[in-house]
Amino acid sequence: MNIIVLKKDSKNKNYLRREIFVKGKTTEVGDIDLKDIPLYKKGKVRNVYDLKDKLLIVASDRISAFDYILPSLIPFKGAVLNQISLFWFDYLKDIVDNHLLGSRVDKYPADLQKYEDILSQRSILVKKSKLIPLECVVRGYLAGSGWKEYKEMQSICGVKLPKGLAESDKLPEPIFTPSTKAEEGHDENITHQQAIDLVSKGTFDFLKEKSIALYLKAEKYAKDKGIIIADTKFEFGFDSKKIILIDEALTPDSSRFWDIKEYSVGISPPSYDKQFVRDYLETLNWDKTPPAPELPEEIVNKTSEKYLQALKMITGIKL
Repeated sequence: MNIIVLKKDSKNKNYLRREIFVKGKTTEVGDIDLKDIPLYKKGKVRNVYDLKDKLLIVASDRISAFDYILPSLIPFKGAVLNQISLFWFDYLKDIVDNHLLGSRVDKYPADLQKYEDILSQRSILVKKSKLIPLECVVRGYLAGSGWKEYKEMQSICGVKLPKGLAESDKLPEPIFTPSTKAEEGHDENITHQQAIDLVSKGTFDFLKEKSIALYLKAEKYAKDKGIIIADTKFEFGFDSKKIILIDEALTPDSSRFWDIKEYSVGISPPSYDKQFVRDYLETLNWDKTPPAPELPEEIVNKTSEKYLQALKMITGIKL
């Protein structure tokens, strides 16, 4: 039986540290530290380690909102993100190649296997690639920032849409609405021409075609499982001269998942993603500057439940 313990981190009093005790061993899933493995990059959620000819990506239980990492951790979140991405990498590999090399810790290089408690279920080995600096956003429904922009401009990222659409309306067809890939702060929505200027016409056309194809296949599958994928974002990179799908794929962090039974036009439907956390934060008197607030236990637990439910519905896996 797994026992979860929540405590203050000794190094950072504002950081909640959650430990999972599995068979008497403890695994830290907040600030992951693989002491003798060179850290390549630390993102909001993932730590990336340099293995010279490849990379190790480890998904933590950190959660970010409004561009800030929150001090609270979400139980099992990293494992959920990793397992959902693994499912989609396999299911969608006929559309575009991806960076996955493996996810079985017992097949990892020997110097990683001693970290099995940390790496199990929440890590992957991937190809090194050159990041294409574009967030490839596909929207099938009118929600979030797209809904806000539509109300003002009747368009999203320069893509004109029909008049009279309501919040959460299904679009006539999915649209590609790219944004910049910001190292810090907000990604910014850009027009197709701005994206072309950034990455070239040939690269843009490939990214648009593949992103929409990925979304259409995934959206059809998920709908059969009871989830509407309202929108999602992909990242791509160059593997030599070939473009491949990288990072994560169609997770509750990178997508808007709605419960098909609760879907209704004119509202923001209940979701299986971190919009639940954003909605809670919007009720607080927080000006979205540091320090980010802690989440109450009921919000933490409910968020964890939503992520676990998404995993079960999409993949059949129950952690």
